[in-house]
Amino acid sequence: MIKTQISKIKTLLSTPKHIVIVPHRNPDGDAMGSTLGLYHYLNLYNHQTTVIAPNDYPDFLKWLPGDNSVLKFETQHEESISLIEKADLIFTLDFNAYHRAGHDMAGVLEQSKAIKFMIDHHQQPDDYAKYMYSDVSMSSTCEMVYNFIEMLGDETKINAAIATCLYVGIMTDTGSFRFPATTKRTHEVIGCLIEKGAENSQIHNNIYDTNSYNRLQLLGRALQNLKVIPELRTAYITLSQAELDEFNFKKGDTEGFVNYALSLKGIIFAAMFTESKQDQIIKISLRSKGDFSVNELSRAHFHGGGHTNAAGGRSDDNMETTINKFISILPQYKNQLSIAQNGH
Repeated sequence: MIKTQISKIKTLLSTPKHIVIVPHRNPDGDAMGSTLGLYHYLNLYNHQTTVIAPNDYPDFLKWLPGDNSVLKFETQHEESISLIEKADLIFTLDFNAYHRAGHDMAGVLEQSKAIKFMIDHHQQPDDYAKYMYSDVSMSSTCEMVYNFIEMLGDETKINAAIATCLYVGIMTDTGSFRFPATTKRTHEVIGCLIEKGAENSQIHNNIYDTNSYNRLQLLGRALQNLKVIPELRTAYITLSQAELDEFNFKKGDTEGFVNYALSLKGIIFAAMFTESKQDQIIKISLRSKGDFSVNELSRAHFHGGGHTNAAGGRSDDNMETTINKFISILPQYKNQLSIAQNGH
């Protein structure tokens, strides 16, 4: 546990270093909030710090303080590799296995001689980091970064930029503070971040009140495609590449769509299947209520994982085959789906 290693970490961070901070591929609010929050903190100690995202992320995150300094490995390949090779320390945030950074970047990270740190709240972490702060009970990686700064005795150094970034990740990963991992402590941290300059109302508007006409039309199509399997308390949504193209899909446009399926009365398991011709896969988002573990289902059948109530995965088959497979495996979980507790 990282708490027992804090004095060594403080010594490591006491002199300027070359540091790279990495979120997972297709980074979300928690990934970008935690990496940029840590970036601003480390810069207070005059480290040469760079956030390198594996690929691009939604426009609704691009107002975050420090966003203009982020490199994208996919498009700024040589510069990113050079910085990773030169790094003294590498922090991997909001993921716990190299492959979550994407195949190309995973290899470069693995070969790096830098001292590795992991700060993450997903299940079943790989054992690659010298300093590992892994806690599946935490609401978000952003809350863990706050704790990390606090463990280092530096909570008084949290400024408005750090507070804003960390607020974003906690808010988005808790579904605006409504998911079960939201604790009394989570609200205490949020209170501290507001005190430090996080403008909660403006942050919410920046993230959630940025719908385009096309995105709302795409949501309408997703809801038209919603299917329900009442006897298994399951609902699912499909979106084909043609449908995405019809509504000029941009990265992040389908964020939160799966939750509409989960919001149906009597439903405790929801899935969304989105075709990606570019990656030649069907992307899968899984959500559940209560004790039904979508993490276990995704690991067993769809090359994925995550949390008990929120996970992702993929299928290398086409949409029709993927849906048929999904429907065919559901009876295996009939008992769990019938006894799983309702409510968050």
